[in-house]
Amino acid sequence: MVNDTIADVLTRIRNANLARHQIVQIPATKMTRSVINVLKEEGFIYTYEEIKENYKFYLLISLKYRGKKRQPVITALKRVSKPGLRVYANHSNLPRVLGGLGIAIISTSQGVMTDRKARHNGLGGEVLCYIW
Repeated sequence: MVNDTIADVLTRIRNANLARHQIVQIPATKMTRSVINVLKEEGFIYTYEEIKENYKFYLLISLKYRGKKRQPVITALKRVSKPGLRVYANHSNLPRVLGGLGIAIISTSQGVMTDRKARHNGLGGEVLCYIW
C-alpha cells in the first residue's frame, strides 16, 4: 500500500524515462488522472488510456522522446508538497519553474492545473510537483 500516490507516479515515470520505456503503468485514482491529464495537455506525454485488470484500474501512459537518441521530453520530476509537509502558495507567489520553461502542478479549488493557468485564473493552492 502506497501512502503518497503522486510520488509513486512521479517515480514510475522517472524510472521508465531512464530505462527508455515506451509505456508505463500506474494505478488510477482521481488525482493521478488529473496529474497525467495536465502532463498530456502540456505536451510531456503522448497519450494515456485507462484499463481494468482484476477489478483494479490502471493508467497506461505513452511517454514522449525526441531525436534519434531518444532523449526524454521530461528532464526531471520533483515532488514538492509531501504528506508530512504540505506546501501551499497563493496566486501572487506561485512558483516559476526554470523561469517558465518548466511547469508546477497546482491543486486548486477548481481542479489540478499548471502554475500559469492558476496565475491567470487568480487561484492559489497546494504545489504538488515541478516538471521540466
